[in-house]
Amino acid sequence: QPLPYLLAESELPLNLPAVDKYLPTENGEPPLGRAEGWGHESGNPYELSTMPGWAGSSWYWFRYMDPKNEEAFASKEAIDYWQEVDLYIGGTEHATGHLLYSRFWSKFLKDRGFVEKEEPFKKLINQGMIQGRSSFVYRVKSEDYSKPVFVSAGLKSQYEVSALHVDVNIVDNDILDVEKFKASRHDIGGEAATFILEDGKYHCGFEVEKMSKSKFNVVNPDDIVTRYGADTLRLYEMFLGPLEQAKPWNTNGIDGTYRFLRKFWRLFYSETGQWIVKDEEATPAELKVLHKTIKKIESDIESFSFNTAVSAFMVCVNELGSLKSHNKSILESLVVLLSPYAPHVAEELWEALGHADSSVSTATFPQWEQKFVVDSVFEYPVQINGKVRVTLPFDLETSPADIEKAILANETVQKWLEGKTPKKVIVVPKRIVNVVL
Repeated sequence: QPLPYLLAESELPLNLPAVDKYLPTENGEPPLGRAEGWGHESGNPYELSTMPGWAGSSWYWFRYMDPKNEEAFASKEAIDYWQEVDLYIGGTEHATGHLLYSRFWSKFLKDRGFVEKEEPFKKLINQGMIQGRSSFVYRVKSEDYSKPVFVSAGLKSQYEVSALHVDVNIVDNDILDVEKFKASRHDIGGEAATFILEDGKYHCGFEVEKMSKSKFNVVNPDDIVTRYGADTLRLYEMFLGPLEQAKPWNTNGIDGTYRFLRKFWRLFYSETGQWIVKDEEATPAELKVLHKTIKKIESDIESFSFNTAVSAFMVCVNELGSLKSHNKSILESLVVLLSPYAPHVAEELWEALGHADSSVSTATFPQWEQKFVVDSVFEYPVQINGKVRVTLPFDLETSPADIEKAILANETVQKWLEGKTPKKVIVVPKRIVNVVL
């Protein structure tokens, strides 16, 4: 076995030869082993194993800094300007490659004097995998499967059955489209099958598993977009759960985000399609809802808590709906706030609000103000002999003496006092009032 040695710099770059096909040789050598007569002039063979793919993927961002440089992978000026990556988001299945290999390469380049930073990323997030929600049909065991019998999930305990995966795209809320099943599953005799139903429907079983074609639980995003729209898909993906955790995909739950967008739309248009937005001064209640939402969304974006942000949007729209709010100044800010999450709906409404000459993506992000998020009123639970009998609102500036006076004059409190004079009234500011008889 000859000792390895390096090529002289004058012999670089070494051009790779043509091969008949990019497959290992019959002897197990790499594809370069197929090249005939390929070797060094000294008679020694070339190394056949080239640099692995992860090597390039572990430092490619440096090339992005200076992609047209023909003298180096990136100039010192470009590297000093861009430095390390601010935020890198990668799938959890590649966590080792991102964390280990990327750090290895960056430390090596730092040691060799090519870069100034030895860590590749200021922040790295490994997003969790989206798992599939598999659906199952239950085939009654038989010696002859030419005419199979499938029993609904709620009745399967009455039979000896085998569970078989079924395409989730023909299952809606765990109800199987029997005709589509017959037409698509010729491999298990679907066209000749009979079905034992519950209430006239075939109920499927389910299980959370890794998304895989073999498990028939892969969801085509194009189908979701066609049925619900791209904004619904985007919102639902964020609503599934925390960014870094594995999350089961359940198409049944996408209706919730779809209904939210419809409810949001109804703040601007009536059921008959009439524009109902009003240009008027916002009420304190409307401003409180808006500014609490801005504060929450800003915080969630900074912490990458997109699922809780979607929840905050839903709460906001419900509260504005309860207030019958169609105020232009409130809704304009809300459209900008929602635009990173639902850009298509937001762009449509932004134009309808009178901004046809600009995009919502260039609008200034709204700022929350402390004065609008502070509660001015507190709902005091009033306990009489240890039991809460009524809840009464008081301005936060109300003194304990005035609160005591108002409570004792309240009709409901008077009823529970039954004409007795309290021994003691204890007012705990912003918490509770205790009346002791």
